[in-house]
Formats: sequence, structure tokens, C-alpha cells
Amino acid sequence: MKTVDELRKLREEVRQMTRLREGEPEVRIVVAMGTCGIAAGARETLNALLQEIAARGLAGVSVSPVGCMGLCDREPIVEVNAHGGRTLYARVNAEKARRIVREHVEAGWVIEDWVTRN
Repeated sequence: MKTVDELRKLREEVRQMTRLREGEPEVRIVVAMGTCGIAAGARETLNALLQEIAARGLAGVSVSPVGCMGLCDREPIVEVNAHGGRTLYARVNAEKARRIVREHVEAGWVIEDWVTRN
């Protein structure tokens, strides 16, 4: 960072991401962040979810990191609690995370090809 304006912009981005984790959400997204998930790329998945939600200006959506879900062979795992149901997605990279926000969270369509059963 070289200017005060850049610092202010960063501060606002962090505030927006923090707001996504607070309140009573209509949609709750959970990302498994155990060591197996992190090794498989869950941190990038989490960041992509947060960025896509912020870019689309979606309100009422929370994103929470949690520990291991016990599905290590399917990491990164993303659970979406929305539209009256719970959906578990497997092997979610950043690109898939953005699509989940667009299609499942925003439009209400489950992406069946990525769903895993536990």
C-alpha cells in the first residue's frame, strides 16, 4: 500500500467481509477448514466465496469456517444451508465456489454434479 486511499479501500473490503460473518443469515455457508481441507485448497475456496458474495452485494448470507467434517477424501467441502435445505458440495475450488454463489445461493439451483452424500 502506498496511499491512504488504498488503506481506506482495504479497510472497507475487510469490513464488508466481516459483515458477511455476522447477524442472522437467510443463507449459511460453511467451509471445512481442518488441516486436510486447508491442504486441499479450502482457504482459496473460502476467499472466493467471500469475494463473490461481496461483489454481488448479497445480504443475509453468512460464511463460516469450521473444523474437519470427516470427509477428507472429498475436500474442500462446502455446506450450503439455503432455501429450506442442506447441500454438501465436494472438491470445491475457487471457480466452483463462485458458481455456487451465483447458481445456488443467489438463484436457488442446486448443482447436482458436485453434491456429495455423507
